[in-house]
Amino acid sequence: MNPCSGRCPVRSQVIRAMTMAGRRLLAFACSSSTPFSPSQSKSKLPTYFRSSSTFLRFFCSSRLEDASFDDKFLKWHNGGGIFHESACIDSTALVEVGAVVHSESVVGPNVRIGSGTIVGPSVTIAHSTKIGYNVALSNCCIGDSCVVHNGVCIGQDGFGFYVDDDGNMRKKPQTLNVIIGNDVEIGSNTCIDRGSWRDTVVGDNSKIDNLVQIGHNVVIGKNCLLCGQVGIAGSATIGDYVTMGGRVAVRDHVSIISKVRLAAASCVTKDIKEPGDYGGFPAVPINQWRRQVASRCQTRVMSP
Repeated sequence: MNPCSGRCPVRSQVIRAMTMAGRRLLAFACSSSTPFSPSQSKSKLPTYFRSSSTFLRFFCSSRLEDASFDDKFLKWHNGGGIFHESACIDSTALVEVGAVVHSESVVGPNVRIGSGTIVGPSVTIAHSTKIGYNVALSNCCIGDSCVVHNGVCIGQDGFGFYVDDDGNMRKKPQTLNVIIGNDVEIGSNTCIDRGSWRDTVVGDNSKIDNLVQIGHNVVIGKNCLLCGQVGIAGSATIGDYVTMGGRVAVRDHVSIISKVRLAAASCVTKDIKEPGDYGGFPAVPINQWRRQVASRCQTRVMSP
């Protein structure tokens, strides 16, 4: 049987998507200096591909032969997304069109998964959590009543490499997970890496702004606030009730005690062991930082 002529609705959706992709690829391949001008350079294509119908038949059949998922992925009744038959999804969950839930994942009650989101294998999403559009989830567990905004990536490999005996750069294994607590909100395009020697953790009720980078093995306590463009390097440990202003940087393997507030653009280069307000580069107690700033200003005024 022709692999492009199946009656399965999922197969039909796949074929339609592949057909569109095939047409775009054909137009691109046929273009020369002017985009989408197949009539100018069709002769540059191999003879077999000069017929668009032949090209599309080849494209669809070759892709479907490789895509064994069409037998194990089904259409979800609430929203029209696609899920693997081994996934466990509560009947009240909404999986929108274009979203994919992979094998052995667990999706709890009243969860909403936006279009374009990929829920990777063995991911767990607890009840009443909202996942935005184009989110990538892998190697992670997300708690109750969380909000994950558009474009977030959670559970990808951390940035870990070493130089071997031959002087070549080698990747360190990144094999653990990300644990997101309850009532956590994660802003758009934030990235949270999976752990290598311990799980990456974000505690309950913590709120994370857009464009935040959280490295592998980082542990963040509960009720923390991380403003835009904060960057936390690997294996840092952050206590509870810690607030970081915009563009705060935390170096790797640093510990910050609970109830610390960091001014915008500060850089934490060593452990902070006393609660309070800090600022500057390197971060120091806020009063000391203000004196440093005032001293610099006075020096500029007095200089000829």
